[in-house]
Amino acid sequence: MAMREMCFTVSQEDAGKRIDAWLASREELQLTRSAVQNLLEKGNVLRNGAAAKKNDKLKSGDTLAVMIPEPEPLEMIPQDLPIEIVYEDADLLVVNKPKGMVVHPAPGHPDGTLVNALLYHCAGRLSGINGVIRPGIVHRIDRDTSGLLIVAKTDSAHLGLAEQIAVHSFTRVYEAIVCGRMKETEGTIHAPIGRDPRDRQKMCVIAQNSKDAITHYQVLAQYEKHAHIRCQLETGRTHQIRVHMKHIGHPIYGDEVYGKAEKNTEGQCLHARTIGFVHPITSQYLEFDAPLPAYFQQILRRVEK
Repeated sequence: MAMREMCFTVSQEDAGKRIDAWLASREELQLTRSAVQNLLEKGNVLRNGAAAKKNDKLKSGDTLAVMIPEPEPLEMIPQDLPIEIVYEDADLLVVNKPKGMVVHPAPGHPDGTLVNALLYHCAGRLSGINGVIRPGIVHRIDRDTSGLLIVAKTDSAHLGLAEQIAVHSFTRVYEAIVCGRMKETEGTIHAPIGRDPRDRQKMCVIAQNSKDAITHYQVLAQYEKHAHIRCQLETGRTHQIRVHMKHIGHPIYGDEVYGKAEKNTEGQCLHARTIGFVHPITSQYLEFDAPLPAYFQQILRRVEK
């Protein structure tokens, strides 16, 4: 099995910490504590050249080598699934992803994903920059978030789009319904986002091991207990809008992870409405808009009452 190795040197500040907890806190690894412990049990973590144990205490100057198995490619079958193509040319396409559809196969979701549908629609002609696990996927949106997503057909288009994402030059506008009436009708949330140290499956606003994150918001309508807002991303961190809205006390309606579940919502009420970018081959600026889907409009009618 192919492995990738990551090495670390323990500082004086981290001396005395348990090896499993310390490795789980490393943003570079992006591993849960249980995943780290599994690597330790298999002898995949070396401390000063010898296999480490999960309850070992670190010493200043220790060198750690972590060997992580490369993900095994999932067998992805082209599937004739209904998808809404907003735009398509020889290099890329823009898809309006429905709520509830997973973007790419993963454990627990081996098929029925957007990638399965794209493999059928494009007859396998998708970029391979991300390997066979996520062909064509330049960026992603959560399963329960609806809206616009760009997919690359060629490697050159993929690289060009990825460069724009890296410098935050995409135009990305979302609409959401949040809990509570907002005091300010518009504002900017500038707060770094990183892995939640208490739950590595979640993100949170945190100073250490984090990345800068900026969200601009505007209130479109206020209701008795909710607000309809528009958010424009200046950065694109994992779960950014969901984490930022929770941070200011207005979690997204129906968000089971960062807020609370609501009846008949099936996850957060969040829609990627507008996306704009420079075409990586033609250099033409393109912008697309996806009107609010039926589920979003139904929830709006519910909270208006």
